[in-house]
Amino acid sequence: MILVDTSALYAVLDRDDQNHPVAKATWGRLLETDDTLLVTNYVVVETTALVQHRLGREAVRVLCGDILPALDVHWITEADHMHAQTALLATDRRRLSLVDCSSFHVMRNRVVRTAFAFDPHFREQGFDVLPGAIARGKEAAPTKSSE
Repeated sequence: MILVDTSALYAVLDRDDQNHPVAKATWGRLLETDDTLLVTNYVVVETTALVQHRLGREAVRVLCGDILPALDVHWITEADHMHAQTALLATDRRRLSLVDCSSFHVMRNRVVRTAFAFDPHFREQGFDVLPGAIARGKEAAPTKSSE
């Protein structure tokens, strides 16, 4: 099972994103595997809002029609939300979001070791990250997809 983050979904959709070529290739490879591709409903909401704001409604149609059907959605419960909120408030880090904290919580609870993400917080939290460049510590400065 692999958790898919907003940073990866956005990079797959935005041809101008510096991570687009590797994101598109990684996405294609993931679709050819038997791995379950997991996403939280919080990531779906965050990604949809970001894509609509930056790329427009046609990109949202592609997200909803072509990408989201390939994902298994984990619906954040009230307990998940409260755990993520507590973690967020305990970290006191501006660039770490409630969505990130909820993803980390779900990954730990469902014993998911790998994320498809361009957000360095996943590696910082001890998870394996696809594509491999980030896992090897070669992440670039924050881009549109990792803000």
